Amino acid sequence: MDIKKGFIESVGNTPLIRINSLSDETGCEILGKAEFMNPGGSVKDRAAHYIIAEAEKNGLLKPGGTVVEGTAGNTGIGITHICNAKGYKAVIIIPETQSQEKIETLRTLGAEVKLVPAVPYTNPDNYVRVSERIAKETPNAIWANQFDNLANRKAHFETTGPEIWKQTDGKVDVWIASLGTGGTYSGTALYFKEKNPKIKCIVADPHGSGIYSFIKTGTISVEGSSITEGIGQGRITKNMEGMPVDDALRIDDKECLRILNILLKKDGLFMGGSVGINVAAAYQTAKTLGPGHTIVTVLCDGGARYQSKIYNEEFLKTKGLI
Repeated sequence: MDIKKGFIESVGNTPLIRINSLSDETGCEILGKAEFMNPGGSVKDRAAHYIIAEAEKNGLLKPGGTVVEGTAGNTGIGITHICNAKGYKAVIIIPETQSQEKIETLRTLGAEVKLVPAVPYTNPDNYVRVSERIAKETPNAIWANQFDNLANRKAHFETTGPEIWKQTDGKVDVWIASLGTGGTYSGTALYFKEKNPKIKCIVADPHGSGIYSFIKTGTISVEGSSITEGIGQGRITKNMEGMPVDDALRIDDKECLRILNILLKKDGLFMGGSVGINVAAAYQTAKTLGPGHTIVTVLCDGGARYQSKIYNEEFLKTKGLI
C-alpha cells in the first residue's frame, strides 16, 4: 500500500509536465514542474515544511507555539496548513494589494491575518519587517523569515532538484525560474550545477524587480511594474547569495498574459501569474537555442488564486492590458 501520512508527507514528488503547445512549436522539450499539485496548492509548501521542521529540530518551535510570517500569500497558506496539521498557530502579515482569493484562503484556513500597506523593504511598515517585530513580541513564536532562512533553498536542493533530475534521467539543458525569496531557483540551480556544471541556469524577472539589472550590471535598478504577485525583488536575499546564474530575461506583463492564455486554451493548464513569467522565459530561451534542448521551469501555483486580477477583464483594463 502506498499511503501518505497526512498533509506533510504529501508535499513534493509533483509531476513534470510537458508543455505540448510550446514544445511542439519550438522543437524543444519545455517542461514544467507541477508545483500547483502540492497539497497546499503551490511550490511554497516545500519551503513552509522545511522552515517549520528546521525550527522544531533546533528547539525553536515548541508545542502550542506560533509561526509568524510576512508573505505575498502562498508561503502563508503552506505554513497555515502545516500549523494546522501540527497544532501550531499561524500569524500571517500580507500586503493589502495581494489577491483577495489568497487573503480569504488564509482566513478560511484559520490564520490570524494582518493586512499592511504595500511599501518597500526599506520602510519599517513593510510586511517582512512587521512580521519580524510581531514574532519578537509574541511568546513562544518563531519568525519563519522565508527570504533569509536558508531552510527555504535547502528544501529545493534536497527535493525539487533531485526529483527533476530523476524525472528527466539527468537530461536537463536549461533551468529557468523567477525569484521572490530566491529559494526555488537557487536551491534547484545549486543542485543542478553540482550534478552537471554545463546546465544553464537562467533567472526570469518581471518588470518592477531589480534582479534582472543586478545580474546584467551588478547594481539593483527597478524599472516599471508588474501585476504578478510573489515574484520580483529589490534586494539580494540570503537565499540568493551565491546562486549560480548564467543569464537573466525580463518578461513584461503582456507576454506573461499571452503565455497564460496559451497554457489555458491549448494545454488545459489554469496557472498563476508567475507561471506566465517562467514559461515565457522558457519559450524565449527555446527559440534562442533552437530545437533539441530540454528546458525545465516551475508551474508555481494555479490560476484560481488570481481570478479577480489576471483573469478579470475589468482589472486588466485598468492596467492597460486588454
